[in-house]
Order: sequence, then structure tokens, then C-alpha cells
Amino acid sequence: MTTSHRMVRGAVAAGVVLAFSLQLTPSFGAAAASGIGWQMAASDAEVDKAFSLAKSSGKPVFLYWGAVWCPPCNQVKATLFSRPDFVERSRAFVPVYVDGDRAGAQKVAARFKVQGYPTMIVFKPDGTEITRLPGEVDPERYLLTLSAGLNAQVPVKELMRRGLAKQSLTPEQWRLLAFYSWDTDEQQVSATADLPGRLNELAAAAPTDLPQVRDRLAFKSLATRAEETGKPDAAAVEAGRKLVDRVLADPAGAAQLADVLVGRAESVVKYLAPAGETRRVLAGRWDGALVRLLDASTLSRADRVDAFDARVALWKMMDGTDNLSGPRKTEVIREMARLVAATTDKYERQAVVPGAAHVLAQAGLLAESDELLKFELPHAVAPYYHMLVLAGNAKKRNDAKSALSWYEQAWRKSEGPATRIQWGTGFVGHVMELTPNDMGRVESAATGVITQLDARSETFYERNQRSLRRMAMRLMQWQGSDPARARVVSKVEQQLTRTCARLPVGEAGRANCESVFSPAKS
Repeated sequence: MTTSHRMVRGAVAAGVVLAFSLQLTPSFGAAAASGIGWQMAASDAEVDKAFSLAKSSGKPVFLYWGAVWCPPCNQVKATLFSRPDFVERSRAFVPVYVDGDRAGAQKVAARFKVQGYPTMIVFKPDGTEITRLPGEVDPERYLLTLSAGLNAQVPVKELMRRGLAKQSLTPEQWRLLAFYSWDTDEQQVSATADLPGRLNELAAAAPTDLPQVRDRLAFKSLATRAEETGKPDAAAVEAGRKLVDRVLADPAGAAQLADVLVGRAESVVKYLAPAGETRRVLAGRWDGALVRLLDASTLSRADRVDAFDARVALWKMMDGTDNLSGPRKTEVIREMARLVAATTDKYERQAVVPGAAHVLAQAGLLAESDELLKFELPHAVAPYYHMLVLAGNAKKRNDAKSALSWYEQAWRKSEGPATRIQWGTGFVGHVMELTPNDMGRVESAATGVITQLDARSETFYERNQRSLRRMAMRLMQWQGSDPARARVVSKVEQQLTRTCARLPVGEAGRANCESVFSPAKS
């Protein structure tokens, strides 16, 4: 056993023993019973009931869309929903919890245009959407944004229109725009293609005495541009460099943008500095800003893990190699072990442990990453999520057999209809990728997913529909012009057709089911 292995094993074991020898946070349901009065909803009828309660009480609605396995969702549960001030604030609204894995939940997702976990939305009692709340900002800032959303009378969509028209907005309205969850907007406020330009226009229109608003809007515009494909806009790159230079030189300003600096470090640096010495210098300066954020100790443990993930990517750009030096690897091992050992809440561990394992893997420490994940499996809230990370590690080692074993275990152990479809279709894709000539295995995996589909209209919406269509697309690509493979795909499609035929004629769910293979064929 290497020294690094011993360091991780000792620190991780200490953290696990500590975590499970203490009384951990109760389950989500138990916490709700003693704190937040969640209205559980997974159907239109249950949602309508919650909005009827909102109308009769005159309270706004706070809708939380999440999933048991989702690390950011578990982070929100552990660090936000458990706070006494959030529980107290929840008495001012009707809290609605939509678990994406409850039967019917994906149809609710289509109604409210939600996809990514977690998504949090504030509505007026009459159902008008006011704002979407970002889950990545610090809890204090989140509560301020939540309060502003609850008190707002004008939806963010209208605020954007007024801001772009240079109409007068209050400082609170500008802050709502700046802290809106653009990452989960799903084109409710702005078309995706228009978003970078609109955010930049808003930043220019914001009052000069609200520098945090201007910088956040400008940085969000820059981060969105950095995700685009195609040739970078020269003027946007120049403006972005000036913005980043100013923010990185100002510790207080950087702290206000901590979520963006952590979450978009790699993509923005690559966008602003295509290669060479310029990239190395910018990456080094960005890394210095992250060190200062970490030293300030204001980040949650999950955010600190994310900050180290960003640092690993920056180190690779600074050093010009994907192979980190010994001292850098030692620092990663030490910090990940420390953060894991300090995390005793089981929901927070669901966010911290897979994140720490990912950082170890990105640092080239695959054995250490595996060891951490395997130690956590018996205690994890959703161990099947950890299995996906183990599968990814095996794939990086070119160990196709182990990778497929973990992918299959993750699918078979997963819970909830939406997750089982997502994990199952993903497994099918990995079978085609890693053992493309094993037609029997491809057929068995794909038909296994179809067999488990619940023949209900609600099954064929949103995430479920997207997962099935991706599988169909991959199957058609895998088929190519091979007659034998075409027969396998035909069997899968026929099996799905039989499932669709069990749905009532005229329902949208049946039409969605019957259209799964259509985009792939076209």
C-alpha cells in the first residue's frame, strides 16, 4: 500500500466512523414533519391543491424540484433547509416538494419547465412565476434573494424587459435579476441563444452604485459565452479579460462572485486565453483568488470540494500537463480527506463524498478515489450514484469489464422510475460503447430497460423522454448499415411499440412514447 493510500484510508475511515457513530440528520420526511410543512406533489391534482392553499391563505408558493440521489439537492437539504431561519421563513409561503422520482413527477416537470436538479421557483398565489432561485450561492445571500422573491410583485421576466428598455428599477429588483438562477431558466425568461447578450446589456444598464449587480450580470454573461461553441467574439473576450482582471484583483469583489469563480473557472480561462503563457498566467491568478476564498472559510464543505476541483483544472493549465506533481497530489489527498472527515451529516456527505472522489480522480488518484467510494457505499443515501463514479474511474483505466459491472450495478440498485430509466438507458449506451460487437448484451440491456417501463402516460415526459430518445439515437448510430444490428434495434423498437399500445389513445404520453425513435430515424 502506498503512502497516499494510507493517508486516504486513515482519514476517510476516521470520517466515516465519526459520521455514523453520531446521531445524523433525520430523513427528509421526518425533518419536514418537525420543521418545514412540505406539500408533497407528483401530479397535477396535488400541485393544484397546493396552489389552492396558497390562494386561500394569500401566501406565495415555493416549489422545490429535487431527487434523492442528487448531490446538490442533498447539499441544499443539509445546509439550507435545515437552517432555523429558513424553517421560520417557510411559514410565509406554501412549500411544495416535487421528487423527480415519484410516479407522475416528470409530467409536473413539463408543466413548470424544470429539468435540472435542484430547481427552486417562487410563484404568486395565482400561479404566476416570479423568480427561480440559485442553489449555489451562500445561505445568507440565498435567504435575502428568497425574501426578495417572496415580496416581489413583478416577475423577473418583466424586470428583464424593463431593464433592457432602461426603465427604472429598484435596487431590490436589480438584485433579483442579478441573482436569478439563469442556469435553470429553461428559456422561461430568455432564449438560450440570446442570454449572453441580454445579460451584458443588463449589466451595462444597471446603476453604477450597484457594482455587485453589474459585475454579477457581466460575469454571468461571460460564463454563458464561455460555454458556447464556435469562434469567440473578440470584443466580448476583450471585455471579459478586463472584467476578470478587475475582479481577481479585488478580494472583496471575488468573494461576492465566489460561486461563479468556483463553478466556471476552467471554461472561462480557456475562453479568455486560448493557449500558451497568457493562459498559464490567467490560470495562476485565478488559482490565487480561489486560495483566498478557501482561506476565508466562508465556503461550505461541498463548495470547498468544488473549489479544489477548479484548482486541479487550473493547475493542469498552469503546469502544461495533465500529470500533477507529487506535492499537488499530496495537497489534494490531504484536503479531500480532511473535508470528508469533517462531514457528519449524511445528506451533506452525499454531496461531499462523490465530489471528493471526483477531485481525486481528476488529480490522477484513481485508486484513492475508488477506496473512498467503496468505503462509503454501505452508508450512502444513494449508493447507486457512487457506483456511477466508480464506473467512470474504471473507464478511465480502460477497464471495460469493471466499468460495465459498476454501470449495471448502479442501474439495478437505483431507485425511483425516472432514475431507473436514466441509469438504465445510460448503461445501454456504455454497453454499445465498450462492447459494441456483443449484440446479445446490447439487446439484453435495451430490452431490459423497456421491460421495466411503467405503461402510464406520465412515464413519457421530460427527463424520461429525453433519456429514452438518447438511447434510441445511440441504438440507430450503433446499428449503422449492419443487418444483424438492425434486427436487434428492430426488436427493441417493437417492444417499445407494444408498451405504447397499452396507453390510452389520444393521451400526450402515448404520443411521446410513440415518438421515441422518430428523431433518431430522421
